[in-house]
Amino acid sequence: MDLERIKQVGTAAATTGGQILRDHFGKLHSVRKKGAIDLVTEADTRAEAAIIATIHEAFPEHAILAEESGFRSGSGGRWIIDPLDGTTNFAHNLPIFCTSIAFAVDDELLAGFVLAPMLGELFVGIRGQGAALNARPIFVSTTATLSESLLVTGFPYDHATIFEVAMGRFSRVLAAAQGLRRLGSAALDLCYVANGRFDGFWEQHLHPWDTAAGWLIASEAGARTTMFSGAPYTIEKDEIVSTNGAVHDELLTLLDQ
Repeated sequence: MDLERIKQVGTAAATTGGQILRDHFGKLHSVRKKGAIDLVTEADTRAEAAIIATIHEAFPEHAILAEESGFRSGSGGRWIIDPLDGTTNFAHNLPIFCTSIAFAVDDELLAGFVLAPMLGELFVGIRGQGAALNARPIFVSTTATLSESLLVTGFPYDHATIFEVAMGRFSRVLAAAQGLRRLGSAALDLCYVANGRFDGFWEQHLHPWDTAAGWLIASEAGARTTMFSGAPYTIEKDEIVSTNGAVHDELLTLLDQ
């Protein structure tokens, strides 16, 4: 597999999708609901179509797994796409959102691309080659203890079904950490762990397109990622914890109670 070519196409696809999001930001004509609080806009669907077109122009045989249009079978590789991670932020004119694209072969993630178009930040991770922000190498933080850590989390769209459990975790971590944030984009949360802005992240009830690119980017930057129990994480799992490694076990103790 020519990873340099994958990098070129993934970057182009993310840039194309990001430009559509920029063009629609603050100018939405319609917002509809996929669930009680799960939104989708015309920007989601148009960006996804443009991303897929960019990829298929270069690799017409590849499979696609995309949030809005679902799965398209293929061979030789699979692209995992979230055209707009942080749709609720986007719909409220909050510029914390991104386009997230990952590439995998035989279920092994090989490349990840996360572009925050309003912030001008492109995160890229290539298997075995490290991670970068705007072409500069990035690494996880060196924070040694949870009490000195700034952490980030998210709440699933169906949070009412796990409200007591989720809030128990939230309160325990809030009491133990230096600070705790909730930004509304899992892909960016993982990238911010990758470049040391956050020391750790956890969330549950996510989908492969939410975490695939960010997870690879974080991993290539030195992050440790597991489930709440400490078991190995894959993008099909229901929960994720990603940290700088140094605070991982301490965080797991609070989450897995």
